[in-house]
Amino acid sequence: MLVLAFDTATPAVTAALHDGERVLAESTTIDARRHGELLVPTIETVLGEAGASLRDVTAIVAGSGPGPYTGLRVGLMTAQGLATTLGVPAYGICTLDAVAYGSGLAEPFLVATDARRKEVFWGRYSDLRTRLAGPSVDRPADVPVEGLPVVGAGARLYADVLGDGGDAPPYPYAGALAALAAERLAEGTPLDPPRPIYLRRPDAVVPGAPKRVTA
Repeated sequence: MLVLAFDTATPAVTAALHDGERVLAESTTIDARRHGELLVPTIETVLGEAGASLRDVTAIVAGSGPGPYTGLRVGLMTAQGLATTLGVPAYGICTLDAVAYGSGLAEPFLVATDARRKEVFWGRYSDLRTRLAGPSVDRPADVPVEGLPVVGAGARLYADVLGDGGDAPPYPYAGALAALAAERLAEGTPLDPPRPIYLRRPDAVVPGAPKRVTA
């Protein structure tokens, strides 16, 4: 098994390789505006550090969001393209699940990531592997925290409402995504195809017809 995993649903452009037992290489750049520019070089970096080539990869996993439309599509389209070229399966895992897995928490908690527009994407977990609710999108004050710890960049962004996220990683680093995928594949747990999780309409819309000018 050699899993290539990457995520572009948050400002973290992140990729990793996992051989079924451990993370062989991982690279992350925080840049919310250059997903398309950075992803392929990041993949090349982890392949080089692991001494592997794309032909060695047996499965590709991409974070499926939720996340901003443009960045999210970069990762998912790359996963589909590479899978077709290499003849290997491609899967999608909820980006919030990767944040949860990376937290290492064994007790109930919430994950919150930045959804822009003064909102967060969030999910509720019983432990680092098990999502009970979500993903959903709400204003921070409307997230049902109910006294539970909240991790992720959304918690840090709205610390006055959600808490500061503690020591848990704020982003879905690909090492955690790859490890979670490898674990599920080894267990025979079905994985979803690499399709985007959209919780609202994209920011960009087709312009309407011009208004008629009257004298």
